[in-house]
Amino acid sequence: MRTLKLAVSNLGLFGEGIRQFWMDDLKGLLGNHPHLEHPHQQDFYTLLFIEKAEGELIIDDKKIRLDDPKTIIIKPNCIYSIDINRNAKGKIICFSEDFFSLRYNNNILYQFSFLKREAKPYIRFNDVQQQKWQVLSNLMFEEFSLNRKESNKVLRSFLNILMFELERLYKPIGYKQEMNVKTEKVLQFERYVDEFYLKYKMPSAYAEKLNLSPNYLNKLCKDETGLTAGEIIRKRITIEAQRLLHYTSLSVNEIAHKLGFENTSYFVTFFKKQTEFTPEQFRKNT
Repeated sequence: MRTLKLAVSNLGLFGEGIRQFWMDDLKGLLGNHPHLEHPHQQDFYTLLFIEKAEGELIIDDKKIRLDDPKTIIIKPNCIYSIDINRNAKGKIICFSEDFFSLRYNNNILYQFSFLKREAKPYIRFNDVQQQKWQVLSNLMFEEFSLNRKESNKVLRSFLNILMFELERLYKPIGYKQEMNVKTEKVLQFERYVDEFYLKYKMPSAYAEKLNLSPNYLNKLCKDETGLTAGEIIRKRITIEAQRLLHYTSLSVNEIAHKLGFENTSYFVTFFKKQTEFTPEQFRKNT
């Protein structure tokens, strides 16, 4: 069986200096970004809002027609390609998990039903829903294009609204949510991490609270989220570091101390390993 091994791209593929958020009209998309026509992987989320289009999108060998109004959800690390007509109408919205989590907790993003592994990758719209999304996405695109003061904060708010609108459509009122024991354990683990990440940095402490072995906790996390328990803890610490760098004037030394690192050098090494940037570089670019 033939396998595709592709380099995983970040948002920089849409232009120099683009790191956490990008959006554009679908009209002329492939002319401006021909790489999207070929199978590729990305480390960020993509929402394709289709108002009117012709063509086909393939996500992990699943074909989706680009015809009637819908939003297509492309999750990180999927292999996908798109063939879309030049005069298509709609928007493409791309964002990193860090962009969303800088204001909202990362486990909120995880709990959106349409982002689950088994969820179908698109949500159809009726006429009223299409008009609502058109208004919201146009306002969002105006904010992105003008790049005014505190624009990223406004864009996060728009994005949060769009995500909850998708959740309502994917799981309408009255839809019974299925929650198995494994999922509940992982969600409880994430709640513990939110509460104790400053105190406990190792999975074993959380495994003890959950009455699980560290190995089994690790397996549950990997099965449910694709991440190990240690990776989830490190992500939470990183998100808090990003928030402190972005929203406060605390020095890097003060942030390292606040997050429980023994010394600043170790914090800088940790942060760069998680984000590819030093804390000062991150602060400068956000």
